[in-house]
Amino acid sequence: MLLRPRNENRAAAGKSFNNHTTYPFLATFAKNSHMSVILSEQEQVRRAALQELQQLGINPYPPEAFEVNTTAETILANFKEGGDTFSHVSIAGRIMSRRIMGAASFCELQDATGRIQLYVKRDDICPGDDKTLYNTVFKRLLDIGDIIGVTGYVFVTQMGEISIHITSLKVLSKSLRPLPIVKEKDGQLFDAFTDPEQRYRMRYVDLIVNEQVKNTFVKRTKVINVMRDFFNAKGYLEVETPILQPIPGGAAARPFVTHHNALDIPLYLRIANELYLKRLIVGGFDGVYEFAKDFRNEGMDRTHNPEFTVLEIYVAYKDYLWMMDFTEELLANVVEQVHGNKSVVVDGKEISFSRPFRRVPILEAIREHTGIDVSGMDEIQLKEVCRTLGIEVNETMGKGKLIDELFGEKCEHHYIQPTFITDYPVEMSPLCKRHRSNPELTERFELMINGKEIANAYTELNDPIDQRMRFEEQLRLSERGDSEAMFIDQDFLRALEFGMPPTSGMGIGIDRFVMLITGQTSIQEVLLFPQMRPEKIRKAVSHEMFTEIGVPEDWARQLIQAGYQTVESFKNEKPQVLQQKLNGLRKKNKLDLPAVQLEEIMLWTGNQ
Repeated sequence: MLLRPRNENRAAAGKSFNNHTTYPFLATFAKNSHMSVILSEQEQVRRAALQELQQLGINPYPPEAFEVNTTAETILANFKEGGDTFSHVSIAGRIMSRRIMGAASFCELQDATGRIQLYVKRDDICPGDDKTLYNTVFKRLLDIGDIIGVTGYVFVTQMGEISIHITSLKVLSKSLRPLPIVKEKDGQLFDAFTDPEQRYRMRYVDLIVNEQVKNTFVKRTKVINVMRDFFNAKGYLEVETPILQPIPGGAAARPFVTHHNALDIPLYLRIANELYLKRLIVGGFDGVYEFAKDFRNEGMDRTHNPEFTVLEIYVAYKDYLWMMDFTEELLANVVEQVHGNKSVVVDGKEISFSRPFRRVPILEAIREHTGIDVSGMDEIQLKEVCRTLGIEVNETMGKGKLIDELFGEKCEHHYIQPTFITDYPVEMSPLCKRHRSNPELTERFELMINGKEIANAYTELNDPIDQRMRFEEQLRLSERGDSEAMFIDQDFLRALEFGMPPTSGMGIGIDRFVMLITGQTSIQEVLLFPQMRPEKIRKAVSHEMFTEIGVPEDWARQLIQAGYQTVESFKNEKPQVLQQKLNGLRKKNKLDLPAVQLEEIMLWTGNQ
């Protein structure tokens, strides 16, 4: 919603800035400011500076554009002393440090590309008699974190540092909260903003003060762009499929459920886009792909987030053997373009994406790492094997889930170098075509890297009768209590009955792959805004709860400033301590109040 000046003459309103005129709700807010969360001393100082800027006629949040003609990175990379380049630069960014001196000072400006030093000389930004912009605005009212725009020319200081000698300065945004100040000395960081809870919750601050975090997300975008270019060069079409779905198909997972009021039906946030993409193959596209946001109502940990990004691609007239070669080519290409070589280092382990990748059938992998051949075993036998190996089982688990648990618990973590785990049992793969040489298996692979699944691919099942039987088996698992069993999608079965060509499909977990590319060990590090538990926010405190027990209003407000959030915490304090705190505030803040007496406090608290 646009907020406009209440004054009908907008031109006149723009000449003199008044925050209560421009934002009429602030006047109401100011009257009730005692109901807001308590501000820290630094926040109070910044708000006072904000008001003083306004009183000077400076709009701390101007509406007009500020023209930028260069960046910090461009200047630092291309400036040559003695040349005529960068003789007039215009740049904007955030103040990250300051060295205030007499008639000249230095500060460090950070834009989207990096940091550069500014040289601020009083008489250059204030050429006339009025030195307010330097003496008051720059030296007193600006803070670290404020966003400014400057013009000037580039030079090299006596210390040899490329800097901008500024000739004009404009306030673009006043920061009301202090940034965490990260200090560096002799290559060591001090007071770094490293707490994961705070970093993930306040990613905007994390991006400002931790340069490497921004680099991670730049690489993430590059990974996706390289993949997209790779697919487009081969003639495959990028598409979009529904996020709200009547049936959560395409994977075995627990969905998020919502309700469509107009249609009065339940809808599900998609757990996979597979079935819609295969409908498009039925419709005649030879190759389609989608970078999709999927949602699964399951646990959160270092490798799982309820909202995640998946790349899925389906190509007609191909099989899973072709898709293995294709996947090798794709990932080797991405790693080389992002890193400049075909290897990455994660947890001190060098992982090579040089082709070919190792290929291991899943039953062979289980035999190799457990010493047990589970091929041909029924559900009862598999449960006994799991119990023998210390793997927890329950009555809802069928053969597919049991084999999946065996591999996940005993095998998966061994595969550090890229390895295709192939030929899964039919029970594990309801959407996959039976193996051409063994009908008990399917033509499926999962790509394991650094002990985690990165990709999953099939020779897609295009037999509608077999597909219906597989869905019905999933329904039986659901009736037994398996919350992750697949739904029957009747429309998808109808599409298959029109005929789907032989097809191979593959999905890559983008988040986990980016973790590999950037050397991260937590999925939260590659998601700009990972899901977090609700933040515990202190309820607003009113002085009225203290006036109700007999505390005078002026002193009630000081109790809040002293940190008392409840009447109980106030009453539980020793009267002598209260007297010392309140009279200390009176002296520090030069309050026009008589010193509070011990007898008064005892009366307020009921303590003797």
